[in-house]
Amino acid sequence: MSRIAYLVSDYYAPSHTFVRREVTGLRALGVDIVAFSVQPGKESEDAAEDILGRSPFAYVAALVWAFCTGPRRFLSSWLLAFRHRPPGVRALIWSQFHFAEAMLLARLLSRESVTHLHNHFANSGATVGLVAAAFARLPWSLTLHGISETDYPAGLLLATKLERATFVACASYFMRAQAMRMVAPSHWPKMTVVRCGIDLARLPPAAPHRETGPARIVCVGRLSAEKGYFGLLDALAAIAPSTGGVELVIVGDGPIAAAVRARACELGLLDRIRFAGARDENETLAEIARADILVLPSLMEGLPVVLVEAMALGRPVLASRVAGIPELVVEGRTGYMFTPSDWEDLRQKLAVLIEKRARWPRMGRAGRKQVEGEFRSDQAAERMARLFRGEGGS
Repeated sequence: MSRIAYLVSDYYAPSHTFVRREVTGLRALGVDIVAFSVQPGKESEDAAEDILGRSPFAYVAALVWAFCTGPRRFLSSWLLAFRHRPPGVRALIWSQFHFAEAMLLARLLSRESVTHLHNHFANSGATVGLVAAAFARLPWSLTLHGISETDYPAGLLLATKLERATFVACASYFMRAQAMRMVAPSHWPKMTVVRCGIDLARLPPAAPHRETGPARIVCVGRLSAEKGYFGLLDALAAIAPSTGGVELVIVGDGPIAAAVRARACELGLLDRIRFAGARDENETLAEIARADILVLPSLMEGLPVVLVEAMALGRPVLASRVAGIPELVVEGRTGYMFTPSDWEDLRQKLAVLIEKRARWPRMGRAGRKQVEGEFRSDQAAERMARLFRGEGGS
């Protein structure tokens, strides 16, 4: 009987709830799944087995076990880890850590009688999975999510991962296109689109849209440069006097949090903005459910799950026309899109959306229908189950 292992760099991360939903959905379909996380996390019913955070003796024992189990495989796997890295001394050192982690994972996979290893995200965790699967002689597959996986250093190593994978699940057609351009056409048939689904039954009730008063806007995302917060603040400052007012809630934290607050202060927006900080999944969904509109001003994205969640909650959305977002947002029907980095376009589209207050419920219903048709977690689990059974891509 098949037993599938899922490996994620951080299985417990708040932004990776869709991975845990996918695992839950596969188990509900009767697929035997064992989960692993490179980074250690909290104990819970949905806990994964952690790779890091163990005694040094555990890694030494795994290396000895691997060498004694198959000296030639040990050497070939070490060479794979040595070569599958960016240039530089630091990367060379990290490759040795990744090799030790991979041998520990391979030992755990053997103990669990795993027959297939699957990674989410083409990052260092996928490197660990790739090397472990090579040593264990297991089929290995990968899910791609966003454009960061094609950036340096992950992008430098992506072609090898794509070539070695038995199948590649892509969260959007955009990401499938990015994968296709990196490898020969002979590898294209194993690439298929599997949406990151959400569990509609777990969503909180959504508040009715305000008929009068300031528009309640929510923005969810890490406070980092690629999320476009400064452009959003400039747009809000420009439209606030002419729209009857706006209220913005920012959910998230990150390296530019202080700079975003400072810019909001410069623009005189602090009394209109609530910085909610990082929130867990339920708290984030509650913030979206209380809002009228979700805005995503990102410079770089994949196909954000938070956008799917907002539409499922009946919220009209405004997002940058980048990567996989046009595959979800229907212009003028479920929301609007603006040209990424064109803050004047963002300002204009936001003003139009706020002015069309009477259309918010209808746009919300259309967004919900869009999600129901393609972005449910049970659909994603069924698609993955077929791939694990070897039924091919599309």
